[in-house]
Amino acid sequence: MQVRPRMKAVAATAATVLVAGLALPTQAAPPAPAAGVADRPDDGLSRADRATLQRYAEGTWASFVAMTDEASGMPADKLKADGTTSVQTSTTNIGAYMWSAVVAEELDIIDRDELVDRLSVTLETLAGLERDQGSGQFFNWYDHHTGEVITVWPDDGSTVVPHYSSVDNGWLATGLQVVREAVPELAEPAGELFDSMDFGFYYRPEVNRILFHYAPSTGAAPCCYDTLVSESRIASYIGIAKGEIPRKAYFGTWRSFPNTCDWDWTEQQSVGEHRSYLGQDVWEGAYRYRGMEIVPAWGGSMFEALMPTLFVPEESWGRRSWAVNHPNYVQAHIEHGLDEAQYGYWGFSPSNNTKGGYNVYGVEAIGMDPNGYPSNNDATLVDYGWEGCDKPAQPLPGPEDYTNGVVTPHASFLALRYAPEETMENLANLERDFDIYSDWGFRDAVNVGSGTVDEYFLSLDQGMIMGAIGNALADDLLRDAFVTPLFQSRVKPVIAMEEFTNFR
Repeated sequence: MQVRPRMKAVAATAATVLVAGLALPTQAAPPAPAAGVADRPDDGLSRADRATLQRYAEGTWASFVAMTDEASGMPADKLKADGTTSVQTSTTNIGAYMWSAVVAEELDIIDRDELVDRLSVTLETLAGLERDQGSGQFFNWYDHHTGEVITVWPDDGSTVVPHYSSVDNGWLATGLQVVREAVPELAEPAGELFDSMDFGFYYRPEVNRILFHYAPSTGAAPCCYDTLVSESRIASYIGIAKGEIPRKAYFGTWRSFPNTCDWDWTEQQSVGEHRSYLGQDVWEGAYRYRGMEIVPAWGGSMFEALMPTLFVPEESWGRRSWAVNHPNYVQAHIEHGLDEAQYGYWGFSPSNNTKGGYNVYGVEAIGMDPNGYPSNNDATLVDYGWEGCDKPAQPLPGPEDYTNGVVTPHASFLALRYAPEETMENLANLERDFDIYSDWGFRDAVNVGSGTVDEYFLSLDQGMIMGAIGNALADDLLRDAFVTPLFQSRVKPVIAMEEFTNFR
């Protein structure tokens, strides 16, 4: 991929605005004033918005610099506010670091020599890591200093069974493909690693789905990713594009579970109809939420629904599916945070728990999990019941029941493409009201009820932030690098043929 002058011009314009003093200050910034029509291009971002996003990118990249081992070129899984890093890293983290470095160079945060130097080290380390010789799949957890496979969890000494994760290897392969296309100097080593990774390793034809992971020492192979609205679809896309997974696998996952009483253990009764694609019967089901019809995720989090869109133009290829679902999904998060729960903020996704550890958060009503990915630490859930199935609906919680809500900034950044004005306002409000932004960008999460801010930066979540900013400021840089003509020819027709129930 050639560097496009228009991309560099965008970054230069943002930098000029920063120098001119129009950007929001680093700490406790108030929301930017509303821009006039002439100041706001078609993507909904004003010049001040772009300057703010450039500032966010510079801080976020600084966190990657702080958490990356210079000798190995691998980032830690997390960085603490005091500068200490975790021992472990994952294949997803490494992929996120690579695509974030590409964004940093495109936005003139680092120069070309530094980009090539950094990623050369990373690729050399990757080439030497222990992995499956047959499939080329990498283990999920490594020591980010030494590259050794993690068998004892550094935080608590518990035993770890090394395994190959389909979705995490998918994100590593994504980073490799971005480097292959965006950094011609490194196309050969990145391409060799990408080509060596066989995603057919995970495909199970008897269920037409891919495994969660495979543990070679025990033979454990838990099956399978069952839902379409999941971050795991990136691995399926890659496998389909490479000819390692059949196209029909896209239709092997549930849109929602059927609306018969056999499935009344799930979150709510879906509406829809059966359709057939590539010989596969598909229940095109959707959930109803606040006047919208939404194809749900398992947990209702932003990460599940939107992380693949950083690289794949689903809403452009799926005009009768994703083009409707993605905006509705974002709107559901906005309305839950501002209206239903009345937190004053929105954006819910797996993140660090401000009480310690890691937790899953989402808008529970648009997730199929009956136990929910709640939006708060107090696990406020809903129960819509199932008509005709001896499962009556329960009274819905009121705003007063949603206490200790947890908001994570990366969820807002994932929504940037679909709700730019709302996203910029939400981020500005978080920065203004909490001590959540620093020289290393946004900390991972905040309990908006207590005001407690998490003390960590997670490389995965920082990678989503860098990806969203890179696409916004550099004309879909990551999508253009990831989607090759071959990828488009094999994946676009599959996505394009489907019609979700919520299209009409």
